[in-house]
Amino acid sequence: MKRPSVVLFVLCVLVGSLAAQETVRTSGPATTQVPTDKIKVRVDLVNVLMTVTNKRNRLETNLAQDDFRVLEDDKPQTIRYFSRETNLPLRIGVLIDTSSSVRDRLRFEQEAAIDFLRTTLRPGKDSAFVVSFDVQTQMVQDYTDDLVKLSEAIRGLLAGGVTTLFDAIYFSCREKMLDFPAPTPYFRRVLIIISDGQDTQSERTREEALAMAQHAEVTIYAISTNAMGLPAHGDKVLRRLTEQTGGRAFFPFKDSETVANFREIAHELRSQYSLAYVSTNQAHDGTFRTITIEPLPKGLQVRAKPGYFAPSE
Repeated sequence: MKRPSVVLFVLCVLVGSLAAQETVRTSGPATTQVPTDKIKVRVDLVNVLMTVTNKRNRLETNLAQDDFRVLEDDKPQTIRYFSRETNLPLRIGVLIDTSSSVRDRLRFEQEAAIDFLRTTLRPGKDSAFVVSFDVQTQMVQDYTDDLVKLSEAIRGLLAGGVTTLFDAIYFSCREKMLDFPAPTPYFRRVLIIISDGQDTQSERTREEALAMAQHAEVTIYAISTNAMGLPAHGDKVLRRLTEQTGGRAFFPFKDSETVANFREIAHELRSQYSLAYVSTNQAHDGTFRTITIEPLPKGLQVRAKPGYFAPSE
């Protein structure tokens, strides 16, 4: 006599279970849409890292959002986010020229680069990779925060062959920085190039390498290995690459100057400002757009990337 009640109870359980499963199915897509929307917002956010100096070429580190005006293609933009970012995570690529032209200074430059990483990298927060280039570009150590691995990779390099600087930049930006997942907070992506700037055998051109660095939002710093004391074509190359990405080129004549230059870079990376805005130009046309950052207090100079490539459909 109790069997119908039992059957009814079982049916109710099955219906409830199916309803719960259906709820999971229908709610699944809704929850996955949330991060997708967030990603779209980040794509439209233009991030700019900048270094500010005064008339004495000393870093200014106590400015506020109201001290800056931002223009994109000469049109005013509204700053959405601003901070004095001395703590942003770093992703550093160290590119070392191992061609025959740097043989005499290679050992010292290796140790200077290791010292730079030792004073700059914070375990668990920052990471770096090492690329050598002569006849070909070679990844000798992938991203890591392990200073021992990075040091061994750098010390193991030997000089010999021609120079493929542009290929090394193009490879490093495309393979190691361009496709990095959109980070939160924003990662600073930096290339440190140790070279005389004399490219002799790259398949990529200087402008192709530069465009790839700009696409990947990479800031390039360069320390020249040209110890002749005379201007060279490579000097112009290094200046072009650094100025167009918001970085800086150094031309040390003595080994002691090389050490000082590395320390200047490390100090600058901890003394930058970060701002972000949503462009008033909402077209996703892949074009290059110029950025002008004007400091309102007199006597200040801003060094930042001169523009960016808009997202494309």
